[in-house]
Amino acid sequence: MPIFDFLGGQFIDVIHWTDDSRDTMVWRFEREGHEIKYGAKLTVREGQAAVFIHEGQLADVFTPGLYMLETNNMPILTSLNHWDHGFRSPFKSEIYFVNTTRFNDLKWGTKNPIIARDPEFGPVRLRAFGTYSVRVTDPARFMTEIVGTDGEFTADEITYQIRNVIVQEVSRVLASSGIPVLDMAASTAELGKLIASKIAPTVAAYGLTIPELYIENISLPPAVEAALDKRTSMGIAGDLGRFTQYSAAEAMTAAAANPSGGGGMGAGLGMGMGMAMANQMTQQGPWGAAPAAPPPPPVEHVWHIAQGGATKGPFSKASMGRMATDGTLTRDSMVWTPGQDGWKRAEDVAELAQLFTILPPPPPPPAAA
Repeated sequence: MPIFDFLGGQFIDVIHWTDDSRDTMVWRFEREGHEIKYGAKLTVREGQAAVFIHEGQLADVFTPGLYMLETNNMPILTSLNHWDHGFRSPFKSEIYFVNTTRFNDLKWGTKNPIIARDPEFGPVRLRAFGTYSVRVTDPARFMTEIVGTDGEFTADEITYQIRNVIVQEVSRVLASSGIPVLDMAASTAELGKLIASKIAPTVAAYGLTIPELYIENISLPPAVEAALDKRTSMGIAGDLGRFTQYSAAEAMTAAAANPSGGGGMGAGLGMGMGMAMANQMTQQGPWGAAPAAPPPPPVEHVWHIAQGGATKGPFSKASMGRMATDGTLTRDSMVWTPGQDGWKRAEDVAELAQLFTILPPPPPPPAAA
C-alpha cells in the first residue's frame, strides 16, 4: 500500500449509516479491530441515534447532528490520546446506529380463542387480529435490554415478544369489557387505544413505544357466524310469501332471457310461473299485498275524581262502574281523563254517562197515608 494511502486512511474517517432495508433497527459500524480514530467525523441523520460503546460500556448517545470525536467533546477519551504508535488508532470502541423512526404495519393476532361472556349469547369464543407500529424512544435502554452485541438487529427479532405482550392484554381487555359481540366492531378504535395504553409500561422497559395499535377484526367461530348469517337472512327476507314471489319473478326473467336453452321450455316455464303468480296475486289483492292487519285495540281511559278538594285515582272504567253501583261515584261527581278539556260532571261524559243509565231510578216518595 502506498504511504499516502495509508496516511489518508488513518486521518480521514467518516462514520455514518444509510439504510434502505426498512426493517433494520440497529446496525454496528464495522471497522477492522473496531478502531475509531481520534478526530473522526460522526454523522447522525434525522431518524437515527448513535450509541458509543467503549470497552464494553455504554459511553454516550448522539442525537442527529455532525460530531468530531475528540477529547474536548468526549471526556472519556482524555486518557486515550496517544499518537506515538505509528498512526494507529488511539482507542478501540464501537458505534451502533439505532433507527428511531416508526416501524409500521407489524402484525399481531390471537393464536388461541379468547373466552368472553356476552350479554346476549352467553359464553363465546373470540379471535382478534390487527396491526401496530413500534418506535425506539430510549436507544441506550434498547441496546442494554434487547440488542446487546448484535451487529445487525432487525424488527423481526423483537416483534414476537411485543406480539405476546399485545395478545395477553387483548385477551384481558376483551374478556372484561362487557361489550356485546355485535357492538365490538363499533368500539375497535377505543379498544385499540385502551390496549396500547395498558402495554405502554411494559414496552417502555425495552426502550420502545407503541405509537399506533389497530384492531382490524374481532371474529366468532365459523359455526356461530353461520348461525348469525341465517338469522340475518331471515330478517332480510321478511314476509316469506313476498320473498317467494320475488324469487319466482327472478327465475322467470332468467328463463325468458335464455330462450335458446331447451327450446321453448324456458318460455313455457316462464308462462306457467307467470300464471301461477297472477292467480296468487288475484287472491291476495293488487300487487300481491297481504291482507290488511286488524286495527289496534282501543285505548282504555283511566279517570281521576275530585272529591273534598283532593284528587283520587286513576281508576279504570270497571272501577268507575263499581263506584257508581255503591254510590261513591254520582252523576254530579267531577271527573277528568288525559286528553279531556278540564274537569266535567260524570253525567256529561258520554263514556261514563252510560254507567248511570243501567242503574234503577231513585225510588218514588212514599205514598201519603
